[in-house]
Amino acid sequence: MRRHLDRQLARFLRKERGGLSYADFAKKTGLSHQTLFRLEHGEHHLTLDKLETVLVKLKIRLKDIFTDEF
Repeated sequence: MRRHLDRQLARFLRKERGGLSYADFAKKTGLSHQTLFRLEHGEHHLTLDKLETVLVKLKIRLKDIFTDEF
């Protein structure tokens, strides 16, 4: 299940970043550009605290990211 959630988060971040550089998107999310790159490539996992930061900064809800049912 964790891998499934990681993939959903990665897809969401890639889509949300669009054509922005990692550095520019990092400013919007409150994460470092290295963390964003690693998240998109499945090399890093977010803590709930960091996930909450992303939700607040992007003004989105958890269900906007994790739309699939289990």
